[in-house]
Amino acid sequence: MGILFALVARGTVVLAEFTGTTTNATAIARQILEKIPGNNDTHVSYSQDRYIFHVKRTDGLTVLCMADDTAGRRIPFAFLEEIHQKFVRTYGRAVLNAQAYGMNDEFSRVLSQQMEYFSTDPNADRINRLKGEMSQVRNVMIENIDKVLDRGDRLELLVDKTTDMQGNTFRFRKQTRRFRSAVWWRNVKLTVALIVILLVIAYVVLAFVCHGPTLPSCF
Repeated sequence: MGILFALVARGTVVLAEFTGTTTNATAIARQILEKIPGNNDTHVSYSQDRYIFHVKRTDGLTVLCMADDTAGRRIPFAFLEEIHQKFVRTYGRAVLNAQAYGMNDEFSRVLSQQMEYFSTDPNADRINRLKGEMSQVRNVMIENIDKVLDRGDRLELLVDKTTDMQGNTFRFRKQTRRFRSAVWWRNVKLTVALIVILLVIAYVVLAFVCHGPTLPSCF
C-alpha cells in the first residue's frame, strides 16, 4: 500500500496534509508532533501495528508520513526529503508566520502526487538506490508509538479496509493495463517479424524459380 498519509507542520501547527485512506492517522500524528522531544533536527520512526509513522524535522519544519511496514524506511524517508525540499522552495520564509492549514489548498495536491509516485512508481526506489543509503535512515530507531504517547489506554490506528481494497484494486487495474499494453506490443513485433520472414522466404523461392536450372528466366 505504500504511503497512506502525510503532513507538513511548523512545531505543532499543521500547514498542509493529505490522507489517501479513511483513518485516524491525523489524530495520532498530532500527538506525535506534541511528543517529539527537544527542538533539534531529528529523523525517527514510530510503529503502530503494521503501520509506521516516519518523521523528519529540519530547522523547525516537520514532515511526517504514515506508511505500511512493508514499505521499509528508505522510500518513506526519501519521500519526506523530497516534500521538505519542495515545501521550502515553494514557500520560503512564509512558513515562519503561516497559520494552520495556510498552505493546504495548494500543497495537499503535491502531497497526493508524491505519495502516489513514491508508493507505486518503481523509479522512486531506483533513484534512491542510485543516491545510496541515506545515513539518517540507518540511524533511525523505531519506537512503539504507545510508549511515545505515554497513555494508559492503547491508541488504536483505525484504517478503513474497504478504502485500502479500493486503492489496491485501482493499482491492480493500472498494472493490468500496463501488462496488456506490453503483451500487445510484443504480439505486434512478433507479427511484423513473421511477415518479414515470410517475405524473405517468398523472395528466395521466387528467385530460385526464376533463375533455377530448369528455367532460363521469368521475363
